[in-house]
Amino acid sequence: MRPEAVAGVDEAGRGPLAGPVVCAAVILDPGKAIAGLADSKALNAAARERLFPLIQSRALAWRVIFVDVDEIDRINIFQATMIGMRRALAGLPIAPTHALIDGNKLPTGLPCGAEALVGGDAHVPAIMAASILAKVSRDRYMLDLHARFPCYGFDRHKGYPTPAHREALARLGPCPEHRRSFAPVRQLVFPLGLA
Repeated sequence: MRPEAVAGVDEAGRGPLAGPVVCAAVILDPGKAIAGLADSKALNAAARERLFPLIQSRALAWRVIFVDVDEIDRINIFQATMIGMRRALAGLPIAPTHALIDGNKLPTGLPCGAEALVGGDAHVPAIMAASILAKVSRDRYMLDLHARFPCYGFDRHKGYPTPAHREALARLGPCPEHRRSFAPVRQLVFPLGLA
């Protein structure tokens, strides 16, 4: 019987008004500890960047999946997140025997049995690792987006609906990476509610 290969799964970027949602799956190696793992939201950017290559080099397997704005707008953010999590698990180079997924919902069609854990990113090391991979990958994407569209301040707010982002959005209108299915963006694109 082959050993357990338990994957942790998490996402970054459900709430922003712009950019992709990023999902990650990680199977940690029990023989290669990674000191300092925590929920990505509890770590500063420098700590996340330090852990990112350690996770990639010491994990048995990992996968990061980007679900772009067009797909989010087509199927909604919840479904996009579920699809991203399923793709991350299915894309692991080692088939997982079980998955621990942060949150209260499980995607359908998973390649293995799974359990949803509310607050799992604060308690399960594999989910912590997945949250870091997802968060750092998304933040890097948003920094690249800032280089393309510097007026929105994506380098600071990463697409989240901060007052500065909302002000820039109202002043400039949306860029191609804004989620038109999200109300603050939709109201600018379809001010009369014609969508």
